[in-house]
Amino acid sequence: MAVAEATPPGRDFIRDIVQADLDAKRHTTVVTRFPPEPNGYLHIGHAKSICLNFGIAEEFGGRCHLRFDDTNPTKEEQEYIDAIERDVRWLGFDWGKHLFHASDYFERLYQWAEDLIRAGKAYVDDQSQDAMRASRGTLTEPGRNSPYRERAVAENLDLFRRMRAGEFPNGARVLRAKIDMASGNINLRDPVLYRILHANHPRTGTQWSIYPSYDYAHGQSDAIEGITHSICTLEFEDHRPLYDWFLDNIAVPSRPHQYEFARLNLTYTILSKRVLTELVRGGHVGGWDDPRMPTLAGLRRRGVPAEALRDFIRRIGVAKANSVVDMAMFDHAVREVLNKSARRRMAVLRPLKIVIENYPEGQSEELEAINHPDDPSAGTRKIRFGRELYVERDDFMENPPKKFYRLSPGKEVRLRYAYFVTCREVIKDGAGEAVELRCTYDPATRGGNAPDGRKVQATLHWVSAEHSVASEVRLYNPLFMSPSPDAANFATDINPNALEVLADARVEPALAQGGNSPEAVQFERQGYFCLDPDSKPGKLVFNRTVGLRDTWAKVSGAKGA
Repeated sequence: MAVAEATPPGRDFIRDIVQADLDAKRHTTVVTRFPPEPNGYLHIGHAKSICLNFGIAEEFGGRCHLRFDDTNPTKEEQEYIDAIERDVRWLGFDWGKHLFHASDYFERLYQWAEDLIRAGKAYVDDQSQDAMRASRGTLTEPGRNSPYRERAVAENLDLFRRMRAGEFPNGARVLRAKIDMASGNINLRDPVLYRILHANHPRTGTQWSIYPSYDYAHGQSDAIEGITHSICTLEFEDHRPLYDWFLDNIAVPSRPHQYEFARLNLTYTILSKRVLTELVRGGHVGGWDDPRMPTLAGLRRRGVPAEALRDFIRRIGVAKANSVVDMAMFDHAVREVLNKSARRRMAVLRPLKIVIENYPEGQSEELEAINHPDDPSAGTRKIRFGRELYVERDDFMENPPKKFYRLSPGKEVRLRYAYFVTCREVIKDGAGEAVELRCTYDPATRGGNAPDGRKVQATLHWVSAEHSVASEVRLYNPLFMSPSPDAANFATDINPNALEVLADARVEPALAQGGNSPEAVQFERQGYFCLDPDSKPGKLVFNRTVGLRDTWAKVSGAKGA
């Protein structure tokens, strides 16, 4: 479970509660749980819950369970189960032998439901969903009792057992708790405990024809597992009285308590699982692990280190009130980690060829380049320099404005690790676009310094035309154009520039020699990038993890980007 490099967290109200419970000896061991529903991939919002639940268990010497809330077989898939386990481990946590499923408790939950019926606290309702919805009432008006609310216990038991046996079609009946249809808390207005659902379950197959609701299964599962602190997000605050009602009216083996914290909200991001599912199924993205997605799989594919995500979660803290975190804060956390760890390489994303006319034809030489400016132990590498090179097209202007210090006719610049070069001639195509620059170099400036002490105002990155490797580079921007995208109309707010593919990039050979390492590297002057799984021999594909600085506000014209 331990994360060796994790930063010690600050205090928050949840941790204060846990500490107080231990000091008062209300608990001797802290037991938390992370209970995902396996109907999609985990996203960055789940990371906050994972870090909180596993982190608290680690800090207080307890344990955290991974429990799948597998109560809706029509939406659950083994793919999602595998992805969730993979993501939790990638984030740096392990549940050990404490892997559970709500389906482990189906028989026990069923027997407790019968106990509620015998106690006159649950009944079978034959109303349609629409009728139940209409009789539920509103925030200002009480609900109306079901015409089936006073069924005899024996009749309710008989119908419930026949529901289990599969005698009735989907939606024909439900089992409801008998609480209070006039309650000010709508969740207490006779909530549904079981619904009929003839579907194949990933773990139990066709054994069951009825499935418990989340509200019914969750608290009892906590009690069975001995959970001491059931931590969830604020939208479940109104459900807590129902959580407690079940625990008070069922002979559960332990008495957990529910605590709520503010969920994570990010600018330019939607964390609704419904919307994320529609993005995938609607073909708006390439899948759950598309690097434009806020899923943990997408972040991992984009090259975000787990350490950076944990650090980001630590920084935003745990609060009682909802708020929105600027995406720039997340990007900053990613840059901080990658700046320390990422090796430096040179890549030209939009190549413009230069020919050094006074460099001997057919000749090349090796130059030494450092792998990390702040880490001497990272060592150096050899890069090839020759007569024909590529530089960034953006590093040249034929008629530059003032304060443009890069390449232009007659301008001398430094090539990183190499020589001073001067542009002498511009070769253009039929449309008047520069396609090649003719330059000269000063052989006395090898290594990038002039013996006469003269200075240049710009240092450019470059790659050898002969020795560089052709690659595809994918540049990612926020998926939505608005800092507060509308989940109800998300498709209208999708950013058409969320992905830019550069098919003709050139990278230095060292990047092709790294195998299929997912480790991010810094393309000097460009940003942090990682190798994408789409890469094949002879066809490297790189994803931009994050730029060297936040350029999104400038590009989008938006504030707070």
